[in-house]
Amino acid sequence: MTVDVALIGVGVMGDAVLTSLVSVVGADRVQVTDGRPEHGKERAAAHGVRWGGSNAETAKGAGVVVLAVKPKDVSAVLADIGPVLAADTVLVSIAAGIPTAFLETRLDQPVPVVRVMPNTPATIGQGVSVMSPGSHATGEHLDQVAGLLAGTGTVLRVPESDQDVVTAISGSGPAYVFYLIDALAEAGVLGGLSRATALELATRTVAGAGAMAAASEEHPVLLREKVSSPAGTTVAGVRALDEHGVRAGLVAAVEAARTRSIELGRTLAD
Repeated sequence: MTVDVALIGVGVMGDAVLTSLVSVVGADRVQVTDGRPEHGKERAAAHGVRWGGSNAETAKGAGVVVLAVKPKDVSAVLADIGPVLAADTVLVSIAAGIPTAFLETRLDQPVPVVRVMPNTPATIGQGVSVMSPGSHATGEHLDQVAGLLAGTGTVLRVPESDQDVVTAISGSGPAYVFYLIDALAEAGVLGGLSRATALELATRTVAGAGAMAAASEEHPVLLREKVSSPAGTTVAGVRALDEHGVRAGLVAAVEAARTRSIELGRTLAD
């Protein structure tokens, strides 16, 4: 892939995307900028990429422009880069809750827009990034973006109407898992383990179970049943989870996050 890529925003997620971009197209073809110049220059130097200085300077002439800024800053950035985008430039947004229509209506001309919801494990190459095309984006554009993001982990495609629930599951999901790890570790401490041992047990158990679920073709219910001997310890523990409404709580958490994602998109659109 020989396209020049501009990255606007080098925060935690932007930095993860930058690592992937460099691995795919090479550092010499990537230019970045950030609203915090000292931070942005430091990250540009760390990755060996060019520092753009301004949003317009960074985006001008790029084949792909990646917006990795906070949702509240998207309109201002689009005002900066709109006049310099070529008609065949692919605009990729990883700003949570921002619909492709919002981006398209704020540009000077029709350009292919791809909306992406990544998650924080992308920072170690174990993330999930979920893409949706705008009205001018084709399958070839999605293939191109998927290639650029390959270094962040798994890349999936869904209709844009599914992006709010994607945000609630994979976007916010790592926080739910960290919450679970913390709870398991706390239970271990209550049971008499040292905090360090309890945390390592909890962390590695969740990581191993997740890897097993990803590698297996069996439904998680079947995997759970293999751990659950009749009248055993696991059955007792799962019953306690059900009695305390843990499953219902997780479903409610996803629904609350989905609702908030919808609200963010509507607030910015207004």
